[in-house]
Amino acid sequence: MSTLPIPPTPLTLSHKPFHLSLKNPSFLFPRNHTKILKRPRITVLAKSNGNDSADATDRIISAVCYFYPFFDGIQYGKYVITQVSPIQALIQPLFPAIKVFKSFPLNGFLVFLTLYFVVVRNSNFSRYVRFNTMQAIVLDVLLIFPDLLERSFNPRDGVGLDLLMSLDSTVFLYLLVCLIYGSTSCLLGQIPRLPIVAEAADRQVL
Repeated sequence: MSTLPIPPTPLTLSHKPFHLSLKNPSFLFPRNHTKILKRPRITVLAKSNGNDSADATDRIISAVCYFYPFFDGIQYGKYVITQVSPIQALIQPLFPAIKVFKSFPLNGFLVFLTLYFVVVRNSNFSRYVRFNTMQAIVLDVLLIFPDLLERSFNPRDGVGLDLLMSLDSTVFLYLLVCLIYGSTSCLLGQIPRLPIVAEAADRQVL
């Protein structure tokens, strides 16, 4: 007689409900799921100094701006230039440009308007250019104070003349230092911060 096959054990279906807990859903995501879900952030850092802070055009424009207050206040060097030969030799190549600048009385005012409205208030220029231009403008505006003092106090001789010579020479040397420091820093791509005027320039440049 042939043997009848034994039926397999019947499957039993459980009626227990299936609960999905979301308290710890780590099994749904790989361990690095936070890196996958996070959108990458791109951070752009503006460099305040260093050789990469401005391109060549910005550096040249910024450096040239510092000649404006120096040309406008060259008259304060009438004592230093005639008495100190090295300074006279240093400035002598600039005499033709100074002569052109001083040839028309309103040149200084026209340059002021051009720099302020065409450069400082023009967002097409980088902040690097606008800040350095504003520093040069503020430096030129400060020349009003020694000019007013010289007009109201104009001694011919004695101690008063010595004080006036000292004042003029100090103003001129300050302008010369600002020109050398400002222009050199700009050509190197750095941001020069001039004493007295840097904070005022910061407030004007947004």
